[in-house]
Amino acid sequence: MKVDLMTPEGNVGELATYIQNNKLQIGNMRPFIGEDGKAYMTVHTGGDQANVENYATVQANSATLRRDEWKQLDEVVQLVQLERLTGIGDLEAKGLVYNLRNPMGTTVLEYSEMTGTATVEMSMDGVSRAKNDRPGYTPKYLPIPIIHGDYEINARELATSRNMGNGLDTTQAENEARAINVHLEKMLFTDTKFIKGGGTIWSYINHEHRNLQTLSMDWDNASKTPALILADVLDMKAKMIADHFYGPYYIYIPTAYETVMDEDYVNSVAGTQTGATSDTLRARILKIENIEAVKVVDSLPANNVVMVQLTSNVVRLVKGFGLQNVEWKSEGNMVTNYKVMTIQVPQIRSSASGQCGIVHLSA
Repeated sequence: MKVDLMTPEGNVGELATYIQNNKLQIGNMRPFIGEDGKAYMTVHTGGDQANVENYATVQANSATLRRDEWKQLDEVVQLVQLERLTGIGDLEAKGLVYNLRNPMGTTVLEYSEMTGTATVEMSMDGVSRAKNDRPGYTPKYLPIPIIHGDYEINARELATSRNMGNGLDTTQAENEARAINVHLEKMLFTDTKFIKGGGTIWSYINHEHRNLQTLSMDWDNASKTPALILADVLDMKAKMIADHFYGPYYIYIPTAYETVMDEDYVNSVAGTQTGATSDTLRARILKIENIEAVKVVDSLPANNVVMVQLTSNVVRLVKGFGLQNVEWKSEGNMVTNYKVMTIQVPQIRSSASGQCGIVHLSA
């Protein structure tokens, strides 16, 4: 699995160079053998890319797979795509998706951070003019990567499947698609920054403006009572409110904390039990106003907890297209390469004044 980039500063990766040099659309990378034995491909002719009427089938120079074989590969990839991963799935479920109109031609996403706030006046006659403050805009850039994984379709196996009437073995495409999904999830929870094209791909746990909170004792420590964990959560919410973020909140925890969430909630003071409920700790946390979910993320580093306000001014998924099967030629068109690839990247956002709807609890 690899990440390629096309940027004004140059290309990163062989696939990015190939795509930019050939000005490719996705359809150009999916030629198929028609019923007449000739090669064809489907190309976008202009207009809304979601409208099937804006596509045409044209003849191609060569093709390896039949249309139904492409369908077999696509079906297994689409099934993997439906396996919702936690963080990315939450963004899509909340509708926090920004769709690129020309993903193959978009190397970076330029956006603006606004400085200054609007002012209003209160008067009895409504005649007096409010102060006309002009907001300032600071340009920002988000690199748009191509995430892809390679696989092979052996010519002999392809011929055998056709002769015997068996379907293609799609295991490799499925494995690559799943690896890409896992990588997308890790992009939200990584401690590594990805910098290119004058911009940075941030995560929940390394964004420069996230609110930091110190984890004084690990949640899976035997001495850490459920009441103390609840206190940590309330402190995280207080930091959100202080930065003017009022929910809805999602809490993401590492794998080791999953069983901690299932413990009975007991309120204790100085080691003395003062009250117990029939709730688990998870259920007690979810009773806090505006906390909608507590979710386990396997890729979140140990002893890191994140609270995120899931609104578009905090985070969104910038999406060119979902998982796609494509082929491309190399070594003078002598070798056919097959790939599963996608163009999508999480974008963590903050205000120009540094306010951010993320609280990161760590040691």
